[in-house]
Amino acid sequence: MSALPRPARTAGRIFAWTVAGLLLLAVVIAVWVGVRGALAYQHLQRIQTGAAQSTAALAADPSSAAPTLARLAADASEAHQLTSDPVWALASHTPWIGPQLAAFGTVAAASDELLRESLLPLATAAQNVSIDGLRPVGGRLDTSVLAGLVTPAQDAATRAADAAVAVQDIDRTPLIGVVGTAVDRADDLFSSVSTAVDTLSRTSRLLPDMLGRNGPRTYLVLVQNNAEWRSLGGIAGAAVVLRADDGRLSLIGALSSGDLPRGFTNPVVALPDEVTKIYDTKPARYFQNLTQIPDFTVDAPIAREMYRLKTGTDVDGVLAIDPVVLSYLLQTTGPVALPSGDALSADNAIPLLLNEVYLRYAKPADQDAFFAGAAGAVFQALADGRGSASGLISALTRAGEEHRLLAWSAHADEQAIIDGTVVAGQLPVTDAHTARFGVFLNDGTGSKMSYYIDPDVSLAWGSCRPGGQSAPRQLTLQLTLTSRAPADAATTLPEYITGGGVYGTAPGAAEVVGNIYLPQGFELVSATATNGAGFAGGVHEGRRVLTFGIDLTPGASTGVTVTVRANTAAGDAQAVVTPTADAARAPVVVATCGAG
Repeated sequence: MSALPRPARTAGRIFAWTVAGLLLLAVVIAVWVGVRGALAYQHLQRIQTGAAQSTAALAADPSSAAPTLARLAADASEAHQLTSDPVWALASHTPWIGPQLAAFGTVAAASDELLRESLLPLATAAQNVSIDGLRPVGGRLDTSVLAGLVTPAQDAATRAADAAVAVQDIDRTPLIGVVGTAVDRADDLFSSVSTAVDTLSRTSRLLPDMLGRNGPRTYLVLVQNNAEWRSLGGIAGAAVVLRADDGRLSLIGALSSGDLPRGFTNPVVALPDEVTKIYDTKPARYFQNLTQIPDFTVDAPIAREMYRLKTGTDVDGVLAIDPVVLSYLLQTTGPVALPSGDALSADNAIPLLLNEVYLRYAKPADQDAFFAGAAGAVFQALADGRGSASGLISALTRAGEEHRLLAWSAHADEQAIIDGTVVAGQLPVTDAHTARFGVFLNDGTGSKMSYYIDPDVSLAWGSCRPGGQSAPRQLTLQLTLTSRAPADAATTLPEYITGGGVYGTAPGAAEVVGNIYLPQGFELVSATATNGAGFAGGVHEGRRVLTFGIDLTPGASTGVTVTVRANTAAGDAQAVVTPTADAARAPVVVATCGAG
């Protein structure tokens, strides 16, 4: 017989039953969450597999994308419902497993917003839009096909951005295994899709007016020469003048650096003291140095003013491309005939325009004429409607992502839409999620030796903690410059390529002047060069700048290492690098700290 009094025995039984009930409830919740989580995961897997492809299809053929997006939207809705009931919400507040469930639920909710509230309505609105209608016919591009997309594209861009931010803001610190990996993948996917939809939204608003819907427009198109580096690509060796009138495109002029004064005595615009401390006043006095300042919103107005002083004409905007962009466009137009009798193709455009032309023509005027003729021939092929609209969009998208296509408008309302995009060509911006370096390279040889230089850039976090929470973090950038010039370059390459020692660099060698922009909010820990070179510097728009000079003989390599630190939540890093003649070399280098 029990020695405990009756009330105590009753309380014990109640406690035991309560514990048993709680255990049973925990088992039920675990089974409920597990089953629903497994089902939701299957839906999200299908979304992961199909979303990027469907977004690409939306740009190429909206009518074909709608059915697939409808199926993916149904998957997203199911995943959201499976992960948003009260039981799931309760389990999301438990230790350890709770953050995994909360993150999973956020991805599901964001998927629902991205697909059902952003992409599907946009695809539905675009069903009657033929992207091929953007292909010029008889020299005219009908921009009215975009009219019906302006409002739905803006709404879709807002929804897509909200969904991307929701995933980006997930705290990665407590996430483990497959959940952390899935969140990282979702972050990449959502950011990519959001950028694509935002680009479509801005394009639908910009393109009609920029192509002369409300009156003729004139644009100065700079062709940067990557064989002689400047921060944003290369010297402005040639330019063409493009006229747009109610969608009709025509070339109305061409000029080279020789068509402008050798150098303006005084800067054509006033530059801030912090800029002249780093770059002197040359970018505002010499056409060839226009893109030495790594901010196209500064460079383009300088180009516009130089052209006005030369011709008396104010252009409506300034664009910049390079021969690599021309090679991308030639992939869709096919080869074009040049005034010289050459056939310019996607395969030969880069070596022909950036190297072989200097072996063929000794006079700079002949080289510039060849350069301008090539750009004009490609533009004419586009104006004639050669190639598909989807091919043209793909080429221009790639060029923009690689910072090879830059645009600036003299109309403030249009420039406000361009600002902040990849084609704006502005200084890298560090935000709460991503620390961004700028690695901007300039030729100091006065030659075309940059064609033979390879800049290899890498990034590494000192301690790879997941992003999302502020913590002390150290980040290192490694730049290695290597010369591929032939050993006998001093005697076998023309003087126009080697520089002939005119500016103090021995023929065959190459001088690279670099400016490394540190991420905002980060302090410098160390900066070293394997050749013992020192660093000057300054500050540009709140960013510390390290300036160095390196001479490279044929076959030589020199490394530069810069380490910075900050107390930051950023878990991603990027380095924006001067685009080179090598189309396979990414001008944006990335590093990330994944979950776990």
